[in-house]
Amino acid sequence: MRRGFDLTQYEAAARKRTAVSAFLILGVIPVTVLGGSFLLGSDLYMIGSILIVIYTMIPFFMVFERRKPKAREIVLIAMMAALTVVIHLFFHLTVPIQAGTAMIIISGISLGPEAGFMIGTLARFVCNFYMGQGPWTPWQMFCWGLLGFLAGLAFNKVNYEEIRDRGFRDELASRSLRMVMGPVLCIAFALAAAYICYLIWPGKDQTFFGWRLYVFGVAGLLGGLLVQRKRLSVDGLTMALFTFFVTFIVYGGIMNICAMVTSAAMPGGRPVSLNTLRILYISGAPYDAVHAGGAAVFIFFFGDMFIKKLERIKIKYGIYR
Repeated sequence: MRRGFDLTQYEAAARKRTAVSAFLILGVIPVTVLGGSFLLGSDLYMIGSILIVIYTMIPFFMVFERRKPKAREIVLIAMMAALTVVIHLFFHLTVPIQAGTAMIIISGISLGPEAGFMIGTLARFVCNFYMGQGPWTPWQMFCWGLLGFLAGLAFNKVNYEEIRDRGFRDELASRSLRMVMGPVLCIAFALAAAYICYLIWPGKDQTFFGWRLYVFGVAGLLGGLLVQRKRLSVDGLTMALFTFFVTFIVYGGIMNICAMVTSAAMPGGRPVSLNTLRILYISGAPYDAVHAGGAAVFIFFFGDMFIKKLERIKIKYGIYR
């Protein structure tokens, strides 16, 4: 009886954290980013970045409601943020693979949506001290954090008892399209509808590869959530497909808006308009595809390894149980 009560209490706390996180991510943070871009100007972007870091701490520390956080739990978050920064910078200087994006998704899968969002925002904030701070920093922090949050919501958590009984080989090694087939088909149908829309009503576009990929892609992602209902399984192929689609559609879609807003404030920049955004989506699609493909390749080959290590750490030190 007590066990059932604890489970209900845990589920209620988890729903409360998710609701607060969704309100911050979908409401407060976008308003802060846009408000900072238009009201504060490009010279005060650091204020928006610090505010986003503060926002991310709220849902994360709600995990420790009614108990004191252990140092090992905070250290694990800091370690993942630092590891993400190091890996991203290493591949940025050597092999053009977006490993940092993949590491954020791995963090969300292993540590949950709140921790994934916090690691994403902190890692991007620190990365830009080496790669260049600017008015784009709050936008990138928001995008990386959002990817970690979505990954934490989308995937199954690993069952600790099954891992002890069966080991890691059978738990994370499968590479099957069975669980992800529904969302993939929804996105495929959405992109087919986008192409039909382009053939019927091309407008001013000279190519199909533009805003339709992002708008219809979001519709496909939402449709995939309704079709799937269950959480995705943690295997290499599923994680790679998830990484590619959310990086291209969500990250790419938001950062193209960032390019329009930030360039408008610069001398000689294009004004904020739908026509400017249309041009940016057309020119940005190849880069977004390369970005998403690089992150998907990294998580396909190395995702299982990182998740196994994180699960062993969580089991050994009793973290997030």
